[in-house]
Amino acid sequence: MRSPVRKKTMLAAAFVTAAALALSACGSSDDGAEKPIADVSVQPKTKAATVLDQPFTKPDLVLTDTHGKKYDLRERTKGKPTLIYFGYTNCPDVCPLIMSNIAIAKKALPKADQDNLQVVFVTTDPERDTPSSLGSWLKAQDPSFIGLTGEFPAIQAGARQIGIGIDAPKKEKDGTVVSMHGSQVIAFSPKTDKGYLVYSEDTSPDDYTKDLPKIVEGENP
Repeated sequence: MRSPVRKKTMLAAAFVTAAALALSACGSSDDGAEKPIADVSVQPKTKAATVLDQPFTKPDLVLTDTHGKKYDLRERTKGKPTLIYFGYTNCPDVCPLIMSNIAIAKKALPKADQDNLQVVFVTTDPERDTPSSLGSWLKAQDPSFIGLTGEFPAIQAGARQIGIGIDAPKKEKDGTVVSMHGSQVIAFSPKTDKGYLVYSEDTSPDDYTKDLPKIVEGENP
């Protein structure tokens, strides 16, 4: 059964002058409180992305890919343009929409750039998202997308390294399982392996289509 998703807002305590940067999330938790995620400084927002003054370092994550093999995120994506997103396959709306939007935009790139771009989906629901099920789900989005699963504490710690808060999936009284997680996409430069750009769930395929060519070149849109 697919789990229902009640959208909440998870806040990153980032400021553009005096305003905080709000990052959306899908899922639900056991309370109604908004959760602070990370303190980051940002430059004025572009048409689609928020540019960070203090970029994120790629998460130190060694997980399992959709083939059941060890995958060292930093090592395997070093020197390559990389988009990282944390979500889960049973999400009925936000997660598939975000991955679909990226897949549409990726197809507009030249073949060489498509091959170079690394799109990494890290599950927040590893108990249900096995390598096999994760692989099947991503194949329907784009066969080149990289899916990672593993122990939840490791995934949670990796997410927090790039300012994303996630809660362990919880079963509700009716038996459905909900997972709450930040829904931002972080783009990492091939030149520095740093994450300078933050995209929200509202980013459209056209937005990604405009920005991906520059991301592939290691430039900010």
